[in-house]
Amino acid sequence: MAVRLVYETHSITVDNETGIVTGWLPGGLSARGRELGERRKAVDVVYASDLRRAVQTAEIAFAGGGKEIRLDRRLGECDYGIYNGRPVSEVAALRRHIDTPWPGGQSYRQVVAEMAGFLREVMDEWQGDLVLVVSRSANRWALQNLLDGTPLEELVDAPFEWRPGWEYSIA
Repeated sequence: MAVRLVYETHSITVDNETGIVTGWLPGGLSARGRELGERRKAVDVVYASDLRRAVQTAEIAFAGGGKEIRLDRRLGECDYGIYNGRPVSEVAALRRHIDTPWPGGQSYRQVVAEMAGFLREVMDEWQGDLVLVVSRSANRWALQNLLDGTPLEELVDAPFEWRPGWEYSIA
């Protein structure tokens, strides 16, 4: 039996609006970034990164809705090390850290490994259920790499296009 997984990026943050890469810094939602729960009412469980912006997204979206929200550090975006908090334009030009960690941080391949471990646990616990994951772009790239076979080299160079979720069936 498959797990249906819906992946949503955290809602829009102040850093997003000002062109900053938050990375592992806490970040905070902007006034525009307070949405999600209406379109995802039917989920069985919500997993979110333990970074503040993902936690806020899940808590605001599902406040009083009776959904369990589980925080998982493995969903916490790529650690850009010394580049956390730097302008997007600066970090985007250096995104070739597929296998070599960012200085003081981690590589995208390490993010994929963490996501693989997370998916194994979800598969063990949530067969036949609908699971919502709230995280960020590097974790979405990890899903695309693991589930669709898209090479990381292509994913890190592609422009980010926000949309209301990506859906997967994991058997």
